[in-house]
Amino acid sequence: MDFEDGEGGKYTVSLEGTISKEKVLKIMDLVELLGVSEEHTQFSDETTIGRLHQLIEKKFPLGHFTSNEILESYEDEYGQPIRLATVSTYLSRFADQGILLRNRTGISWAYRRVHLNSNK
Repeated sequence: MDFEDGEGGKYTVSLEGTISKEKVLKIMDLVELLGVSEEHTQFSDETTIGRLHQLIEKKFPLGHFTSNEILESYEDEYGQPIRLATVSTYLSRFADQGILLRNRTGISWAYRRVHLNSNK
């Protein structure tokens, strides 16, 4: 995973060996602490989080979606099963990072992409 902090700092994180959800969440916390914005974050297409990010960009650029819709799209796109809890955790993290907006709809959540305007 490669990212920049907006002040010229560039970071590369590579995970090998036994990787738990907790370890990945700690890395995401580090990214958040460094103040990295979505426009400076690149997720590897070889990771689950990278695939989910890419899937959202590709199939859900506008409008709302649920974790179940992402789960179905992920399994169709990549031909691999994924747990709903995993999808929900990553969507929640994306919302915490400001990549997605999250709204409560009854007993579940609806998400949509945040569109950043760059004034460069």
